Amino acid sequence: MIDTKAIYASLGISPEVYSYCEKIAEELKERFGKIDETAEYNQLKVIRAMHECKVSEACLSGTTGYGYNDIGRDMLEEVYAKTFNTEAALVRPLISCGTHALATALFGNLRPGDELLSIAGKPYDTLEEVIGIRPSTGSLAEYGITYRQVDLLPDGNFDLAGIRAAIGPKTKLVTIQRSKGYEVRRTLSVKQIGEAIACVKSVRPDVIVMVDNCYGEFVETIEPSDVGADMIVGSLIKNPGGGLAPVGGYIAGTKACVERASFRMTCPGLGAEVGPSLTMNQSFYQGFFMAPVVTASALKGAIFAANIYERLGFPVLPDGREERHDIIEAITLGSPEALCAFCRGIQKAAPVDSFVTPEPWDMPGYDSKVIMAAGAFVSGSSIELSADGPLKPPYNVYFQGGLTWPSAKLGIMTSLEELCRENLVKLP
Repeated sequence: MIDTKAIYASLGISPEVYSYCEKIAEELKERFGKIDETAEYNQLKVIRAMHECKVSEACLSGTTGYGYNDIGRDMLEEVYAKTFNTEAALVRPLISCGTHALATALFGNLRPGDELLSIAGKPYDTLEEVIGIRPSTGSLAEYGITYRQVDLLPDGNFDLAGIRAAIGPKTKLVTIQRSKGYEVRRTLSVKQIGEAIACVKSVRPDVIVMVDNCYGEFVETIEPSDVGADMIVGSLIKNPGGGLAPVGGYIAGTKACVERASFRMTCPGLGAEVGPSLTMNQSFYQGFFMAPVVTASALKGAIFAANIYERLGFPVLPDGREERHDIIEAITLGSPEALCAFCRGIQKAAPVDSFVTPEPWDMPGYDSKVIMAAGAFVSGSSIELSADGPLKPPYNVYFQGGLTWPSAKLGIMTSLEELCRENLVKLP
């Protein structure tokens, strides 16, 4: 007989924490079955795209130098475009992160005198300097591009009347952030995003709509590009990289939007024609192939975390029962001690650097100290087991990732163990 309890004990999980968590995990099995159904659908969608594009062994090799005639790179971009139902895509190791991908899309499609309108409230912290909300060298504001925003309604829905009123003659691009970032709000569903896009297009059909798709890919069976988005943008060290992509980002959308972004990614006249894939192609293909199943594991971890902490009296978003639209779970811990203890627990459960203690630090792009726990195979990969949060009230931690459900489960159990050891929580 397999003694699972004993191996958890060898990893530092007490009998009390084990019993409390196992009971909740057992209750979630039916819901996890539905997540597996979504993963199956999305997995087949990716395989179908690979079949239609005739991906071959030759595509797994890379190029150096200029990267001319990189068939693997070009084919991968076709696979992304077919999977996400777009005309074109850029999928490049030259794009270093999600913020870089978003900035590339924005700078490529905006010109001096244009207005950028955010209709989901304030964007993620690292975009504030890109836009110029916080002054920074080289921001959109320095190029004469103005910015306005329409906040979400108190119930978390789009303010459709406010959006209609805000769109003016200078509005060139509307941006929607699907996930919550460091805000305590509900992640937007693809259905909600589709309704907002229809609202924008009813006022100005020529306005470009871009969706920051980070943390949302493969959570549902459709993407924002299926409901009218002109561009969707994301990071390969999140969902679509499947934990295997070591770097990279993507921009998928209309041919015109993607082409303009490509001229910003490299330079005018060259665009998507240059940029070697080096040795990345196999990791990019295999990661995208694995992404639906890996995303499902992360989703299970998020739902498990919500149920564990909600029942202990902590505010969580989403709650333990509601439908999911991204892989992030926000937990309000209420004190810096609890936030740091939670992150220490996640770090202790990681496969890499489990012996390291995370400490808050002044991370570039943020306006307060941030603590991050991530013992990852790929540095900073948030599809892997990770947690982070700004060291400011109400001391929210944002938990995400887990390449496998068992690793995500262990991470949450260890975070709870750490809180119990510090007498910051008591089990019922």
